[in-house]
Amino acid sequence: MHHVHQTMSIPMTNPQDLEIQSLLGHLPPITLEQMESIKLMNRLDTKYVATKRQLMELLKMVEGKYYVQEIGEYRICPYRTTYFDTPEHRMYMMHHNGWSRRVKVRVRTYLSSGDLTFLEVKNKNNHGRTKKKRIQVSSLETAQQTEGAPELVQKKAHIPFSSMHQVVQNLFDRITLVNMAKTERLTIDFNIRFHNFETGLDADSGQLVVIELKRDGNVYSPICSLLRDLHIQPTGFSKCCIGMVWTDPNLKHNNFKAKVMRLAKLNSLA
Repeated sequence: MHHVHQTMSIPMTNPQDLEIQSLLGHLPPITLEQMESIKLMNRLDTKYVATKRQLMELLKMVEGKYYVQEIGEYRICPYRTTYFDTPEHRMYMMHHNGWSRRVKVRVRTYLSSGDLTFLEVKNKNNHGRTKKKRIQVSSLETAQQTEGAPELVQKKAHIPFSSMHQVVQNLFDRITLVNMAKTERLTIDFNIRFHNFETGLDADSGQLVVIELKRDGNVYSPICSLLRDLHIQPTGFSKCCIGMVWTDPNLKHNNFKAKVMRLAKLNSLA
């Protein structure tokens, strides 16, 4: 089985990545244990796509307003996610065809936390709310045989787990910021590399950065105006769907065409 190359520590060699790492050094740390207290009851999720240059500007602006999550000594943490789908790509097509109710089945490994691995089922309902159920598994390879896994997928995705296979995998670096009032979490993903198990093709996100704001819907958000000042617009970005489009030229993607072109333009201007 082909795995995307993974490393435990983040050997940042790219000058921009080194600059991002150095800017994170100016923010006070928050631990995973301290993060546990942040229960966003009325959670709103908004995604933004930016470039590394815009991210550097943003990290300067949040100084004194945000904590950065630290796991061990890492402030930039590598993740690996593998998405499962049916032979006819039923879950990809749900998203492509604009269904408001959709589902993703994935296995995520936290590479800086001793390869801690979870099987996750993500449901989005017709009010735009996302619910995630997960169980710990010992590895990606054993996920489908893990006790409770077939039941979880059947109950939440209404598709037998045994009828799915691995379609696309990504590896990315993540920064997590938390505001001082602890009413929002910001995940920032970059260096996203994709591998498609069906076509054998690889792709990467280049200069693109995916920011997801998870906040309490009733509370003032300091980041919103900063993102606006930097002309960073809210936009949907499904790592699974974009990764599939970028690595499978035969996949139907009419409804993603405009988005893919916008991403290519943003990358070329970066």
